[in-house]
Amino acid sequence: MLSNHKIQITLEEMKSISRLDMALYNERGKLVAATFDQKEDLEAAVTSFAESMAESQMLAGSHFFKVLVDEEVAYILLVKSATEEAYMVGKLAVCQVRNLAEAYREQFDRNNFMQNILLGNMLVVDIYNKARKFHIEQSERVVYVVEVEGSKDASIMEMVKGMFGNSTKDFVTEVDEQNVILVKDVRDLKDDEALASVAKMLSDNLHSEAMVRVRVGYGNRVENLQDITRSYQEAKMAIEVGKIFYADHETIPYSKLGIGRLIYQIPMSLCEMFIREVFGEEIPNVFSEENVVTIQKFFENNLNISETARQLYVHRNTLVYRLERLEKAIGLDIRRFDDAMTFKIAIMVLSHMSYQQGTNLIQETVQE
Repeated sequence: MLSNHKIQITLEEMKSISRLDMALYNERGKLVAATFDQKEDLEAAVTSFAESMAESQMLAGSHFFKVLVDEEVAYILLVKSATEEAYMVGKLAVCQVRNLAEAYREQFDRNNFMQNILLGNMLVVDIYNKARKFHIEQSERVVYVVEVEGSKDASIMEMVKGMFGNSTKDFVTEVDEQNVILVKDVRDLKDDEALASVAKMLSDNLHSEAMVRVRVGYGNRVENLQDITRSYQEAKMAIEVGKIFYADHETIPYSKLGIGRLIYQIPMSLCEMFIREVFGEEIPNVFSEENVVTIQKFFENNLNISETARQLYVHRNTLVYRLERLEKAIGLDIRRFDDAMTFKIAIMVLSHMSYQQGTNLIQETVQE
């Protein structure tokens, strides 16, 4: 519903121009806004007028007008004067209030329309019929999901709207209490870097202005309206997978999830079976800080021993000794590509299992 605050401002502006007091009621006779203090109860008179066939009438020295939205009585306007000038001012005020209400209703309907698309609640034929009604054209779009750490308040939504809400091509909405959703028209964003810059802008601005930490996931480009729901699901998966495998990333594109996306969808029973095949019944105690840093650097440098030793500031033989010690513990020589790949996948599976179980299997192993 159109906010009472906006209606109050509108009536006060009309009064400052016409110098006539006004009041606005809903169709049930309840006062919505007024520029003067009411001393008499007009609820019965207003409801009686709302139910009549007349569009306007004079009563108790005041002009009453109906404000119709989509041919239904939305409000009753009172102008506190019986002059002909008051009648003209009242008609102008009716136009102003009606235009405000219609604009808000259209915006509300457009927002509700996009929410239903995101959630997959509409048939394709209904999507395109309503899209024509709301003048929403086919375009390349990407869905961004902004997940707020902790509780989300209204200011977060308003900030995102401030960044993108002024464009008729973009939609800023929400379907739950945790996330803000941006459906972005990306016709002018030609490459992946441009898409990433939008996600980074969302993250940086909300962090600096609202002082909250957010994680932004976004899906692939889609061209059809009915495919927006797919981009939305991809964006949500990007956030969930990012929490497990890319915890230090604040922005995560679905297209860069890689093998993490596959592991995320593996049933827990298969994950447990795989870990037993790789490590046996117990996870080996090899995840000390030194080993974790060594393994991470070794993988980052594509299994290059010399470069890894240089970045770790250790002698090459020291690194070789560490890797041989690790091989004895886990039965895998990560200097070989096949074993390195198996171990890398095993670590990712452990991270996935930890996330699903709400524990840290690797950390528990270190503590033991």
